[in-house]
Amino acid sequence: MTIRVVVADDQELVRAGFGMILDAQPDIEVVAEACNGAEAVEAVAAHRPDVLLLDVRMPVMDGLEAARRVCAEHPETKVIMLTTFDIDDYVYDALYAGASGFLLKDVRRDDLAHGVRMVAAGEALLAPSVTKRLISEFAARGPAAGPAAGARTPSRLLEQLTAREQETLRLLARGLSNAEIAGELVVSEHTVKTHVSNVLSKLQLRDRVHAVVFAYEAGAVVAGDPR
Repeated sequence: MTIRVVVADDQELVRAGFGMILDAQPDIEVVAEACNGAEAVEAVAAHRPDVLLLDVRMPVMDGLEAARRVCAEHPETKVIMLTTFDIDDYVYDALYAGASGFLLKDVRRDDLAHGVRMVAAGEALLAPSVTKRLISEFAARGPAAGPAAGARTPSRLLEQLTAREQETLRLLARGLSNAEIAGELVVSEHTVKTHVSNVLSKLQLRDRVHAVVFAYEAGAVVAGDPR
């Protein structure tokens, strides 16, 4: 299957460079480019790509607003945020908006293609070390605004999970990889993958990163909790 990609960045050289790298891959096709957030939203609506590479800071409509619209209107499109900085406040807001991860603009060409493939396959584009930093920062920031009146709270949604699935969620929220979770639970990695899949499906989460956000909002883990 060919992974269809839209590249959105206000710097022409960045757009062209990323486009050339991705188009050179046998399984990736860049179907459109955009120079601002509004164009990115329009391009996604027109082309329905598998992945949107989206710069955080752009004119007309910034990347955060574009991410919110794309994730809400076209959930089948995975969003990767492009940023100059390793971890910044915009990244956390982007994850709340529904983005599946981020890449630095100085990413190596092999890592760029690999990242697109990962996200297209439904994985979160955050290395375990970065996930752990994200967790630490997220815990310090606290949860997002509470749910709307009448909405089911994260803690109520948590009740849908079995005891083993809840434990898997807590370990995910600590930033553990599948292999590390398998070691903690004394099960195979295949079993862990099944638990993770069930957690994401039951809670209707996009990927592992959003499982981390959910875990804190639901109170499954708290800042400083070693478990």
